[in-house]
Amino acid sequence: MALVINDRVKVTSTTTGTGAFALGSAATGFETFAQGIGNNNTTYYCIFNQGTTEFEVGLGTLDGSSANLTRTTVISSSNSDAAVNFNSGTKDVFCTLPASKSVFLDATGTPVGAASNGFALAMAVAL
Repeated sequence: MALVINDRVKVTSTTTGTGAFALGSAATGFETFAQGIGNNNTTYYCIFNQGTTEFEVGLGTLDGSSANLTRTTVISSSNSDAAVNFNSGTKDVFCTLPASKSVFLDATGTPVGAASNGFALAMAVAL
């Protein structure tokens, strides 16, 4: 099982509650989690219940057929950063890179983010 992040991975789901999400078909112009992430892999995800304020961003694990996404770790949510008990409705489920997990350079070129000091050292060694 590997951590995989990919662009343009987006499906819908009608799953409710706090458990694993049954993943539906890909949105037009996007890939499914099976295509873009792969069976048994982990990824960062976002779930948004259309027409509501319910959302969740976290780290999830796909099952052996990539049909279900287990919500392993919640990073942020509309439920005070805890697992959301999703109500009925159509949810968008997509691969994302949470801001708290990113590393980037600010306007002055200074590393900013979760591992900024380590990032700066790694870049210095690599160069």
